[in-house]
Amino acid sequence: MSEQKKATVHEPLFHLTKRAQVNPAAALLIRLAAIALGMVVCGLTAFLLIDRLHDEPGKITDFYYCFIKGSFTSERKLWKFLKNMAILQCISLAVTPAFRMRFWNIGAEGQTLMGVLGAITMAFYLGGKIPEWQLLILMFLAALVYGAVWAVIPALFKAKWNTNETLFTLMMNYVATYVVSYFLVIWVPSGSSTLGKLKYGKLPPLPFGNQYLLIILIVLALTAALFVYLRYSKQGYEISVVGESMRTAQYSGINVKKVIIRTMIVSGLLCGLTGFLIGAGLDQSVTTESVGGQGFTAIIVSWLANFNPLVMIVTSGLISFLNSGAAQISQDFNVSGALPDVIVGIILFFIIGCEFFINYQIVFRHAADGKEAAK
Repeated sequence: MSEQKKATVHEPLFHLTKRAQVNPAAALLIRLAAIALGMVVCGLTAFLLIDRLHDEPGKITDFYYCFIKGSFTSERKLWKFLKNMAILQCISLAVTPAFRMRFWNIGAEGQTLMGVLGAITMAFYLGGKIPEWQLLILMFLAALVYGAVWAVIPALFKAKWNTNETLFTLMMNYVATYVVSYFLVIWVPSGSSTLGKLKYGKLPPLPFGNQYLLIILIVLALTAALFVYLRYSKQGYEISVVGESMRTAQYSGINVKKVIIRTMIVSGLLCGLTGFLIGAGLDQSVTTESVGGQGFTAIIVSWLANFNPLVMIVTSGLISFLNSGAAQISQDFNVSGALPDVIVGIILFFIIGCEFFINYQIVFRHAADGKEAAK
């Protein structure tokens, strides 16, 4: 009876196997194909929805032109695209050291928001009372401290009591939002909780180029510096070892707790710096939406780049390009503001999904049998 049961057992039609080695050229082609396929699906989806909302039928080419129009059809749009890309890149740089260590820091949104709050706090209380250059220095230092403190809190709990860093850092985002709301209530007695643009604490533009050029150059310098730090420094090596295996790191004499705390301080400092660029370089104010969800988008940017700061220039540019194009579609076709989120979400679904085919392959039963026979 058991022999009969064994005889009737069949292998599954297909199974998944992890690729031993991925050809970089093949991986690039898969990613490009995923982006192209995502754009096709988005184009068809938006075209059908827009046609139902409007009496005059549109052209699917108009949909794709909006992506170009949103970023590259004027000098103003180009600089705005580069500015958005730089801010997203800076936050992505901030989460990367922790991610390479396999410390899932989901709190960049709150850490950056606290950096904005730190900078604006200095500008609110000291603006006009001290020279502008001293104010900017204090704003810069306060932003770094606020961001680092907000990042080191979950790191201490992780190092001391092995708490879940994902949930901890995620909850800290909401706490940061309420802290900002509290300060806005204090600063704006009228009850509107809307702080206007402050007169002091504005990061001066360079004597040449656009007003955003200084921010872009700072982020480019940070990108190069973080790449060198992670790739060639001793601390970067320790981050990689801890990320591979905590036990291996301990056996090799690395103080894992120290590395966790130090790395999260680095992440918090970079988030604080981004907050300073937003507060002093762009908004000169603070709201609960000052970061605008970019702390969460930065997770995707860093992950798609495989935690490589240089590759993140491409991924942050791609995400910023999609966001600008989707916003242009909403404006040109006068459709719901939710449509851009749907469009970007579909494309990101294809991009993230393609990583599955890069790292795994589907082996069908007859192909597996052929390999066994060949052996």
